[in-house]
Amino acid sequence: MMTPRKGDYESVPLNPEGVRVANTWDLTKDNEAGLQCKPFGIGGIMRQPGRLHITWQDDNTLKMEFDAGTQTRLLFFDKTKQATGERTWQGHSIAEWEGPATGQRGAPRGNSGPRDPGGGGAGLRGGPAPPGSIFEGGSLKVVTTNFREGYLRKNGVPYSENATITEYIHRLPPHPSGDNWMVVITVIEDPKYLNQPFYTSTQFKLEPDGSKFKPDPCKTAPPPAK
Repeated sequence: MMTPRKGDYESVPLNPEGVRVANTWDLTKDNEAGLQCKPFGIGGIMRQPGRLHITWQDDNTLKMEFDAGTQTRLLFFDKTKQATGERTWQGHSIAEWEGPATGQRGAPRGNSGPRDPGGGGAGLRGGPAPPGSIFEGGSLKVVTTNFREGYLRKNGVPYSENATITEYIHRLPPHPSGDNWMVVITVIEDPKYLNQPFYTSTQFKLEPDGSKFKPDPCKTAPPPAK
């Protein structure tokens, strides 16, 4: 993925402090400080081109693996499970089912397909039959805390460790073409750097297997010259 030029933060509602931080981004300093994964944290990982593999780690924990940055997220359905330890790139995610669904254990397994504009791909496998689910017609709400500050975009557009990040994950009914799609709507509220909530919508297309899933370490290509 090409890195946007420094200062390119169009459509992101940055406040003056957010603009200042974005304009002082320095890729070399990030690399020297071992911060190559800042664009691959919870605030930006869904927007990275790549593939996503979703499985059930256990009956109450959904596991998301990303080939972009070789990142892993755990979504806990047990609300009593509190965040502990140091902040991490992906933080601590609590999930709950919302809305009607026809979900059941044994959903199809697979991995992501090629990204549509702004989208990506996903694979789903198994899990308990909740009252609503990311399976056909259902939705999943995820709230994440205890994460490190990072970048909304690879060119240093910031979000803080105290931002509020909420995701709504929708598994759409099968398309007449036979394709299966998942949509992730992300809402980031961050008074430190944003003057209003920042919304994104990302699409993932189910693939039949994981043959194209190829984990790659965190890295950012130099931005184009002005």
